[in-house]
Amino acid sequence: MTASERRARLRAILAGDACYHPASLHDPVSARIASDLGFELGMFAGSVASLAVLGAPDLIVLTLTEFADQARRIVRAGAPPLLCDADHGYGNALNVMRTVEELENAGVAGFSLEDTELPRPFGDGSTRLISLAEGLGKVRAGLAARQDPGLVIMARTGAPSVTGMADAIERARAYDACGADALFFTGITERAQLEALSAATTLPIMLGGLPEAMQDKAWLASQRVKIALQGHQPFAAASAAVHATLKQLRDGVAPGKLTGVPPAAFMKGATREAEYARWTRDFLEG
Repeated sequence: MTASERRARLRAILAGDACYHPASLHDPVSARIASDLGFELGMFAGSVASLAVLGAPDLIVLTLTEFADQARRIVRAGAPPLLCDADHGYGNALNVMRTVEELENAGVAGFSLEDTELPRPFGDGSTRLISLAEGLGKVRAGLAARQDPGLVIMARTGAPSVTGMADAIERARAYDACGADALFFTGITERAQLEALSAATTLPIMLGGLPEAMQDKAWLASQRVKIALQGHQPFAAASAAVHATLKQLRDGVAPGKLTGVPPAAFMKGATREAEYARWTRDFLEG
C-alpha cells in the first residue's frame, strides 16, 4: 500500500460503525506478523518505542528522530496502516510542526498529540496537563503543518483521570471544534465517563487502557469508539522469549535442544524469504 492508501483505510475505519483493536508493533518483523494475521491497524506507542530503541522506560528520553526512524522501518516492512503515539509532539507547537513533517514523511497513517506536560517538570512528581490554550495551539499547528490532508491527527487528553470530567469535556469539545480528526482519551474507568464524552462531542473516538469490564466492542462502537488499545504485551512477550532462550544457552542447553524456538518456516515467512528468493532469481541470475 502507498501512504495515501494506508491513510484512506484509517479514515474508513474512523468513518465506519465498528470498533477495532490494533496490533501493538515495535519493529519490522512484528509489523509483518501483524499483516499476516490480518490486523486492520498497527499501533506504535511512545512507550514501546522507548523500550525497542533505547531499552529505557517511558520517560520521554527518546528523540523525535529516533521515533520517526523506527516508525519508518515499521511502515516500510509492510505494516497495516500505522497509528503512532507522538506524545507531546516533542516540544512546543513549533516542534509539533516538525513532528508532523517527520511522521508524515515516514508514511504513518495517523498519530495523536497529547496535552500532558512532558517531559516531567522538576520538583513535581504528579501528572499535569498543559493549558487548554497551549493544547489547542499544538493541534492547530499540527493541522497546519501536514501536507497530505489524508494524514489523521488525533487530539489526546488524559483529563478524565487527571483534572476530572468537567475539564475533559471542555477540552474534548475544544479539540473537536478546532479541526482535529479524532479524539483519543486515556484514564477512562467507567462507562458513564465515556457516555458523557461521546454525548458532548462529534468526532470518532480512540481509547487506551480500558478496564476489562468495558471491553465490549459492540458497546464501544455504539459510543463512537473506532479504536480501542489492548496494551503492548507483544514486546514484553518477545523480551521474555529472548530471555528464556539466552538462559537455556547460558545454562548449557545445546542449540538443537532449545525449547520455544519456532520452526524455520516461521522466520522464513516473517522475513519474506520467498520474495527475496524470487527477486534474486529475477534480477541477479540473469
